[in-house]
Amino acid sequence: MLDRIIEKVVGNARLSRDEVLTLAREADIHVLGRLALARRSELHGQNAYFVYNQHLNYTNICQNACRFCAFSRRVGDEDAYTLTVDEAAERVRSRGEEPIREIHIVGGLNPELPYQYYLDLVSAVKQARPTASVKAFTAVEVAFLAQRGGISPRQVLRDLQAAGLDALPGGGAEVFSPALRAKLCPEKVSGEKWLEIHELAHELGIRSNATMLFGHIETWDDRLDHLLALRDLQDRTDGFMCFIPLPYQPRHNDLQAKGPDGLDILRMLAVSRIVLDNVRHLKAYWVMTGIKAAQMGLWYGADDLDGTIVEERIGHAAGAETPKGMTRDQIMEVISQAGFIPVERTSHFEPTSPDVSA
Repeated sequence: MLDRIIEKVVGNARLSRDEVLTLAREADIHVLGRLALARRSELHGQNAYFVYNQHLNYTNICQNACRFCAFSRRVGDEDAYTLTVDEAAERVRSRGEEPIREIHIVGGLNPELPYQYYLDLVSAVKQARPTASVKAFTAVEVAFLAQRGGISPRQVLRDLQAAGLDALPGGGAEVFSPALRAKLCPEKVSGEKWLEIHELAHELGIRSNATMLFGHIETWDDRLDHLLALRDLQDRTDGFMCFIPLPYQPRHNDLQAKGPDGLDILRMLAVSRIVLDNVRHLKAYWVMTGIKAAQMGLWYGADDLDGTIVEERIGHAAGAETPKGMTRDQIMEVISQAGFIPVERTSHFEPTSPDVSA
């Protein structure tokens, strides 16, 4: 059975759910790596991508209480914060002449912020860094804004697009299983709603990323249901640019799960590359995998390491021990040391050098 499944992967045939489950559970890690690397090489050769980007976490105040989150705070907490629009724009301007190509904006669901704040935030950041793409607000935040504004998620996306939004990040997906969401993040919108908002974004010409949080209390059945739901939506819209499996960070949160080890991270990356045959890019997010595992991830199907980031807060609040950012030279060196060719890209995964294929 396993040999037949491996032959299908080698022949670039799409696997059924049962076949993927058998492959994920039974295949040797080195076999999975070879299969995923072959798929990766067909798409990208030896290229490994990164973006010169800046993360902007505008508030840590959140009305939800996700069990895995160490970032969020309540109104009135001593270390709660919210940036004003001017403060956020100044953080972007403060990077001076750095060639930042993407501003990544996500935060908590702050019940004290008016709807207009978000439009002004996107507009101010865009004005502060007009040559950079603004990738902002998860589907969870979009649903929250729709509720706050008393309008539809489609209208929220249109308003954000008019303000300067270029793409949606993939956060907030967690695991789509309703049973798991009831344990992990009962206040958060459903997985079905997350998919619906990304489908709306794709219809409006807003491309997006997708994520999955893994290595906590989920099973391989849960992981595959999540991956196949993304694959089905991508078949309809072709709007996802990249998939990012996010390893659960076990510190400073209420879930108290163990977290994935290095082999599980590599197995998850390889299976993702094989299953998501219609999503071109797969990211080993170095902040949450660790730099060494991200380097290995390039040999297990990943083709992207994210970017320079400048200052990441969410993963580090949960105990990530990686740097809060890297320089361009540092991330290029990380890629080169792993045996790949570093290629700087835009937010939409277009190489900045015209002589390199996307």
